[in-house]
Amino acid sequence: MKPDLVSVPHELRAGLAQLERDGSLAGLSQQGIRELAFLPGALEGEIEVRRPARGRATIHYDRPCRALRGLGSLASGVVPRGGRYRERSPFATLGVMLDCSRNAVMTVEHLKRWMSQLALLGFNAFMLYTEDTYELPGEPYFGACRGRYTATELREVDAHARSLGIELIGCIQTLGHLERVLRWSAYRGIRDAGPVLLVDHEPTYALIEKMVAQVARCLGSRRINLGLDEAHMLGRGRSLDRHGYRRPFDLFQRHLRRVVSICRRHGLAPMMCSDMYFRMGSATGDYYDERCRIPADVRKRIPRDVQLVYWDYYKNRASDYRRWIRRHRALGSEPVVLSGVWTWGGALWYDRVTTEANTAPCVAACRQEGIKEMFFSLWGDDGAFCEYGSALAGLAFVAEKAHVPWSGRAPRLARRFKGLCGADYIRVLSAARLNAPVNPSLALWDDPLYGIYWNDARLRSPGIWSRALRHYRRLLGELAPVARVMEPVDFAHAACVLRCLCAKVRARQALEKAWARRDLPALARVRPLIRRTIVAVDGVLASFRRQWLFRNKPQGLETLQFRLAGLKQRYVELGERIEALVRGEANRFPELEERPNAPLPEPLLWWSEVVSNAHSVGSVPNLTI
Repeated sequence: MKPDLVSVPHELRAGLAQLERDGSLAGLSQQGIRELAFLPGALEGEIEVRRPARGRATIHYDRPCRALRGLGSLASGVVPRGGRYRERSPFATLGVMLDCSRNAVMTVEHLKRWMSQLALLGFNAFMLYTEDTYELPGEPYFGACRGRYTATELREVDAHARSLGIELIGCIQTLGHLERVLRWSAYRGIRDAGPVLLVDHEPTYALIEKMVAQVARCLGSRRINLGLDEAHMLGRGRSLDRHGYRRPFDLFQRHLRRVVSICRRHGLAPMMCSDMYFRMGSATGDYYDERCRIPADVRKRIPRDVQLVYWDYYKNRASDYRRWIRRHRALGSEPVVLSGVWTWGGALWYDRVTTEANTAPCVAACRQEGIKEMFFSLWGDDGAFCEYGSALAGLAFVAEKAHVPWSGRAPRLARRFKGLCGADYIRVLSAARLNAPVNPSLALWDDPLYGIYWNDARLRSPGIWSRALRHYRRLLGELAPVARVMEPVDFAHAACVLRCLCAKVRARQALEKAWARRDLPALARVRPLIRRTIVAVDGVLASFRRQWLFRNKPQGLETLQFRLAGLKQRYVELGERIEALVRGEANRFPELEERPNAPLPEPLLWWSEVVSNAHSVGSVPNLTI
């Protein structure tokens, strides 16, 4: 029986109706709540939930997002019977930025499911990071074959978000990161170099006008994130050929003025990533260069009505974040701070260790500096192959950090996560150990003949693969109770990956040992291990497909299928090469004989770096093949 809502302010009615429709309030009945009242007027940032006797409850709140977080506290059993629960948050905006551009585009239905869960966790803003994954009228190749959102889909997501009190903010790119657009011959004329648009060129601004207009038409928020980050090749291609060298600061400022004027025409207030200002002022091009200098004339020309987004996923000390928040304020405006729940960097599962190490001090720094708007990114670098359902654990963690001082009370967080997201929090964290002790995606993609990542990792840490094998086996055993669970978090996929990694390591170890002794009978015994590895790769192919289509549009799945099908064929090739050696039809194994004696100066990061030495299959770092 659903509870009787005896006092519901108008600002909450649409959200409660939506949560009732999608089943998110079932936990209230399970907790024995029969009567519920919402009381606005709490102190700024405060929530107080009371549960006196006889199934009654009240939620005292200041903003709708806090009311819904209080509701989530009730529904998940965080508030004890006969007790009360209080917490405070300094953030007027607590948001998520979801990468929908590096291969994976989440379906509308799954987005809506996420937004209901996020609202109950206390989030009230959302950015869909869409470089080209939204349709533009009159531009058939903009986002072609990429799963782009239609105008109807964007409006549907926006309506769902608004009903929950979530501001859906357009998040696009208007300078760099447009390589997937610029690969089409239709856009060759507006390309400067690499993924960067040609500035001071009218056709460029005609396209940007269409981008901004589409956001303005489809989304109710009057804010837009213009991106403008990491445009490293600005002025170094066709612009240089046409006009000669021009100071990057000047090119950037002129371009920014043009784009801001377009936003104003469409009634949108722009925000932008800040890194280009600091990079252009750095001798090394580093965003976080303490010695960077931004010229006074540039500082004066930064538009005061453009909100700067300070993004930083890498620091683990609050003092570092505080220093850079102050450097942003020195540019003349209050920044938005963007931290990250790590779903990238090679992670096949939510990277709990990096997330907790870096977000906790960032949230603390924002509290200390009085930052009012904070977002958390989920990136999909190199193919978006992370199991994103697991990342809800990271979002629950940062929401807890943003609302209460952390005091190690994991059982409360685990209870909230189970009640709102439907999965075992501790199991999700346990499965996150899949990301150690080596980069799991590179271990998975690594070519079985060349062993590029295998050799580099071994040179960096002798004995690493034996340790990795023991680790994978232990973890597989720990996950056995949930190894068949596929929803809402796909533990079965994690188990498939672990079985494949175990098979790969065992086969490679046996291959190297046999070949080092030129032991043909031992080499023959590697063939069954290869067959088992092929079966394991087939398992990962199937589980990737399952969890991908559960969450995403089908476009992009082919990227992972190409990789895994190619990996499978390479094991077939390995088996045939061994067969030739055993039969005496060959006496050399060139790939195994060529072994480096020192690790690379920098760690390997990308799929393209470990599949072959041939440039023809390479990719641009940070991009999807």
